[in-house]
Amino acid sequence: MAEDSDLEKTEQPSQRRLDQAREDGQVARSRELSTFMGLMAGGGGLWLMSAPLYRAMIHLMQQGLQFDRTLMSDPAGMVERFSRLGLHTLWAILPLLGLMLLTAVFSPMLLNGWLFSMKPLQPDWARLDPISGFFRMFSAHGMVELLKSVAKACVVGGAGGWAIAHEMNQSLGLSGLALTASTLQMGHLVAQSFMIMVAGTLLVAAVDVPYQLWDYNKRLRMTKDELRQDAKETEGDPQVKGRIRSMQREIARRRMMAQIPTADVVVTNPTHYAVALRYQEGKMRAPIVVAKGAHLLAARIREEAVHHEIPLVEAPPLARALYAHTELERPVPETLYIAVAEILAYAYQLQRYRREGGIAPDVPNDLPVPLELDPENRTILS
Repeated sequence: MAEDSDLEKTEQPSQRRLDQAREDGQVARSRELSTFMGLMAGGGGLWLMSAPLYRAMIHLMQQGLQFDRTLMSDPAGMVERFSRLGLHTLWAILPLLGLMLLTAVFSPMLLNGWLFSMKPLQPDWARLDPISGFFRMFSAHGMVELLKSVAKACVVGGAGGWAIAHEMNQSLGLSGLALTASTLQMGHLVAQSFMIMVAGTLLVAAVDVPYQLWDYNKRLRMTKDELRQDAKETEGDPQVKGRIRSMQREIARRRMMAQIPTADVVVTNPTHYAVALRYQEGKMRAPIVVAKGAHLLAARIREEAVHHEIPLVEAPPLARALYAHTELERPVPETLYIAVAEILAYAYQLQRYRREGGIAPDVPNDLPVPLELDPENRTILS
């Protein structure tokens, strides 16, 4: 049962899957919404531009029905006149065509915004398979599209039929009116019927838009296994991430060990902790930590210090405090300045003694390390 549930697409699509589908040109679109917007733009454009369009059509009729004998024997003149009338008509309807074009381009953006992808234009030979095409025709999606088309035809056709039946008496009465009056009345009836049918397409679009969003989300649903795999690919495989962190720690450790030869002194616990310090007078505001470690890493730091003849100073409280409260390449805390200064002074004296001889310096004792900075004392107190 658990395996069956893992194979069922019951999980919401991840953001990565949504982004991949968008890159492939797959977004929720409603053709009914585009149809409604196109009809509204066409009807509104005709209403707003009716006066210039009317004048342009009258001009076309007048000029086109004029008879000029001189043109009968002048083909070039006939072509020139035809071109002039055509351009005049084109300029008259160009704003309406531009409005329709803008509507056709931008109406799909109402659902999912702007999207430009070349992948849908790439040839897909699988779509030419007649067997697959036959099964697509009778698939659940195909049946839904068929039912939607039938419903749309019924709604729009019913709205148009109702409009015609409602205005039947006025339509029959047009024959008794004068030409100008009947023309205006006919235009009013056509516009009214058109708006009723457009209202029908609005009803279809209002149903189709939520359905398209639901269907798009359903097609992108994922199984639990796909969701887990997607999370791994998005966030990274835990094993790979662990390996990367291990490599990063190893690189940081090597870089830290390479800094030990530049240290002036190594403070030890003596076996559990080791902290290497460096100070350059006039260049540094305070001593900095160039390396620190515990247990095996502390042993390696001590080995490197002995190899490069760097003084080792046993100061357990200070070593524990430095290990717990300092970061690599950062200055030591101000509360440890005095204790670190005594350690550095001893290291410098020891180096001079090794070079020049004389009296060996005394190892500093009772270093002023605040109890709250020593993890061992803090544990005892708590």
